[in-house]
Amino acid sequence: MAGTKKNYNKLALALHKKLKGKLETHLKHPLKHKDDWSTMYTPGVGAVASFVAQKPEEARNYTSKGNSVAIISDGSAVLGLGNIGPYGALPVMEGKAAILKAQAHIDSWPIVLATQDVDEIVATIKAIAPTFGAINLEDFSAPRCFEIEKRLKAELDIPVMHDDQHGTAIVVLAGLINAFKITNRKFKDARIVIQGAGAAGVAIAKLIKLHAPEVHIVMLDSKGILGSARKDIAPYKKQLIKEGVIASDKDGNLLQALAGADVVIGVSGPGTISRHHIEQMAGNAIVFALANPVPEIYPEDAARAGATVVASGRSDFPNQVNNSLVFPGIFRGALDRRVQTITDDMKLCAAKKLAALVKRPTAGEIIPHISNPKLMKTIASAVR
Repeated sequence: MAGTKKNYNKLALALHKKLKGKLETHLKHPLKHKDDWSTMYTPGVGAVASFVAQKPEEARNYTSKGNSVAIISDGSAVLGLGNIGPYGALPVMEGKAAILKAQAHIDSWPIVLATQDVDEIVATIKAIAPTFGAINLEDFSAPRCFEIEKRLKAELDIPVMHDDQHGTAIVVLAGLINAFKITNRKFKDARIVIQGAGAAGVAIAKLIKLHAPEVHIVMLDSKGILGSARKDIAPYKKQLIKEGVIASDKDGNLLQALAGADVVIGVSGPGTISRHHIEQMAGNAIVFALANPVPEIYPEDAARAGATVVASGRSDFPNQVNNSLVFPGIFRGALDRRVQTITDDMKLCAAKKLAALVKRPTAGEIIPHISNPKLMKTIASAVR
């Protein structure tokens, strides 16, 4: 396998089979003696149930709600693997739950849905929401993901975040801030190409544009540049053009889009960017190939083609630009401060704080490592 001597596919299959998944539950207080049973369950639990029923706002203090997140997926856009359904999504949701526990001490529950109908999804999540302090939407395909998140944010009183969109966008912006320092670039002069117009690509473009309104962004979907001459553009993509998030003054394919470009951000699929593509870019090019588990182009190939700063979404390569760096802190801050909405200002603040954790950025270190002891608290502090 390119880039590593270990076969992580084989190791992962063996470990998951041995463990039978990554999660299990533990009691916070033992059930050993009569008093334990009488206070943890009947008759004592009746007093707690009556109290919380009369004062629902106290559920966060008397139940697991205050420190719990539902990680929910319909399996329609899992990693770079596509629409592989709920069973395919479950190992990834378990992984997210493991990260939330390890990084932020949050108890979370992987929930996969046997439906891809928007109305059914929204109704189901609303029905189970009282159990949780926050909702993490995961691996829902575009454009359905935009409607699902929008409706749930409007109808629930707990924070809802589609991590594939917003977590990814925060980390990408943080990485770009430091990559621009290394390559002596300014956002106002830069031309950024985003390969992929799904959930992550849309959110990345919007957050970069919020950070630097003057930046020039070109976006491509599977049919090419989202340009004014195309008649087959989906409504949510047209809205990006209408709002001025992306430029529409150019048509063509990826090779044409990358001619003289400063940055390419891949959020599409494996092998969609070649060395020849990178060779068309400006000097000191920045390449973020973020498809998982197989990137658009492997880091070593991008470097050989002339890229100065290269990042991927994988933990076995340098510069892991992955939403796992931020979503634990975002949800930790949201739960602790009991916010109802994750705002754009919070996302921008988180990106800047994440970038600032790297005191002296280099081509091999534009983003903090997941093991950075300050990471979670730094990101949590952005949620106010």
